[in-house]
Amino acid sequence: MTIRRLHAIGEREVRGLSDVLLDCVEGGASVSFMLPMTREKAETFWRGAAAGVARGERIVFAAEDDDGAIVGTVQVITDLPENQPHRGDLAKMLVHRRARKRGIGAALLAAAERGALEAGKTLLVLDTASGDAERLYAREGWERSGEVPDFALFPDGRPCATTFFYKFLRRES
Repeated sequence: MTIRRLHAIGEREVRGLSDVLLDCVEGGASVSFMLPMTREKAETFWRGAAAGVARGERIVFAAEDDDGAIVGTVQVITDLPENQPHRGDLAKMLVHRRARKRGIGAALLAAAERGALEAGKTLLVLDTASGDAERLYAREGWERSGEVPDFALFPDGRPCATTFFYKFLRRES
């Protein structure tokens, strides 16, 4: 498995990232999309993300298997209000169901943290509606700050609570 920062997102990446997003939404992940999830919605999202990468507003990483297929991704949103120049939002941490439990999430998270530090960010925040993700973030040193009931919906329309986490980033000496 290889973690690669996507400095540009072309059509090959849009297809691979869309495959991961489709799989996660169809698997029940609360990641901003509702069922039925279509390839068109997924590709539109990733083309928008590509524009954000080109403008320097977000950092995107992809995890690729040995065959070069994208099996996971994570983003750091860096385009935040002027009173938050030190902060980034971790978003769309996604791992295809066929590739889970192999350390891909932890590797993506570490890459995102390094990328955020390189971009001058010292604080990251995220939200999740996944118990598995909560365990990963806690294992990787993220601090749980609280839960908001009925914050979002699962793709099938059921309400879900969302848990918020933060992590201060430190440069290694």
